[in-house]
Amino acid sequence: MEKTKVIAIVGPTAVGKTDVSIEVAKKLNGEIINGDSMQIYRTLDIGTAKISPSEMNGIPHHLLDIKNPDESFSVAEFQQLVREKINEINTRGKLPVLVGGTGLYVQAVLFDYQFAGEGKNEEIRTSLEEEAEKKGIMSLYDRLSAIDPKTAETIHPNNQRRVIRALEVYYSTGKTPAEWQAAQKKESVYDHHVIGLTMEREYLYKRINERVDLMLSQGLLEEVQALHDSGLRNVQSIQAIGYKELYSYLDGEITLACAIEQLKQNSRRYAKKQLTWFRNKMDIEWFDLTQGTIEKKQKILRFLAGK
Repeated sequence: MEKTKVIAIVGPTAVGKTDVSIEVAKKLNGEIINGDSMQIYRTLDIGTAKISPSEMNGIPHHLLDIKNPDESFSVAEFQQLVREKINEINTRGKLPVLVGGTGLYVQAVLFDYQFAGEGKNEEIRTSLEEEAEKKGIMSLYDRLSAIDPKTAETIHPNNQRRVIRALEVYYSTGKTPAEWQAAQKKESVYDHHVIGLTMEREYLYKRINERVDLMLSQGLLEEVQALHDSGLRNVQSIQAIGYKELYSYLDGEITLACAIEQLKQNSRRYAKKQLTWFRNKMDIEWFDLTQGTIEKKQKILRFLAGK
């Protein structure tokens, strides 16, 4: 049976995925599916660099604004929703274009990853949550780093839900999340081609810093203030970069200048982690956008046209 064709466009934050994906979708009769784990949340717009309706250029976009900020979201749920969208888009004779920087989410869609809810144990989870409350999440994160350094590298220390979930899997099954992932079949579900966007680190970091300044001028602090004032706490959405730093400021823990510097620093570190993950985990055709973006777009389109 012939596999459905899918294009994926990946890369670090601020590299220019949105711009390139619009061009690809326009030229190849495509529709775009969001592959970013935080752009699924309503009202988290500025801090997640969510595309605006005017920027979509008439191209349909899917799986944006599908969850409230207080709701959780898993890679298994993402996999199911995206595969449904891929089928739907394909039946209309359009090309599905999956775009994002959340590597595991993209990989789980394209390959035969099975999520059977392994390692769920409410008693263990409750015990870990109580420990985090007493000793702080860093004590659990340090333990995870010792047990499963590969998984720990992919989780921010402040992301309590994911740290606890990783330890829950280990204590419930005797296998680390990294071992579970390594055991997954790496068979391709689709006839897919992955385009990776990159650029020289100095230039990328400059773009990241400028993007943070632009977000602040667009009202990022006010966006976070509204979430903070609503009483939103201890949920997955506000662990996103851009929200947790400004929460610390609004809680009076650090100055605004310090929060902004942390935001920029965390964004740069995240971009580095994204690039490392994609280069180690997936077979990708890379395009450097440091210079000559228009020329590189044409090169990408020529490459895809031949596939």
